[in-house]
Amino acid sequence: MLTLLFAAFMQAAAAAQAAAPPAPPAPAPGSPGTFKAGAELEAAIKKAAATTPDMATAAVSNTDQYRINIVHRGKAAGAIAHPGNTELHYIIDGAATIVTGGTIVRPAGGGNGAATIQNGESRHMVKGDVIIVPPNTPHWYKDVEGTVTYLEVRFVAPQ
Repeated sequence: MLTLLFAAFMQAAAAAQAAAPPAPPAPAPGSPGTFKAGAELEAAIKKAAATTPDMATAAVSNTDQYRINIVHRGKAAGAIAHPGNTELHYIIDGAATIVTGGTIVRPAGGGNGAATIQNGESRHMVKGDVIIVPPNTPHWYKDVEGTVTYLEVRFVAPQ
């Protein structure tokens, strides 16, 4: 029964992703820069975090070549890896422990628990720290101390 429910969920998720409009193209070379005022970004993430305090995002600029967001976490989240995308996280505020590398471990029997990482490397990150996560690399905010807010830059890495 759980297998059927999971399959139905995955089909619905794939259909929703297919129905989502494609990301706009990145600006052409020579185009003016994209500007967002710090106050505008701060207001957007505060508004999003007030609605969803466990995890909220505010878009800076998202295209077919990159995704740039401010991310606010109020608690740990499950492990994930993004195929084909390198990520940079710059901690704006707060502190957390991130685990990178290793292998994603899903809950036994398809339980509701969050995925974790086995044999990864843990780092305690604070305001001003940066981490670069290579494509397809598992990463996991294992512990969040109060809250953590970071600039996330996800881009297609040249080969």
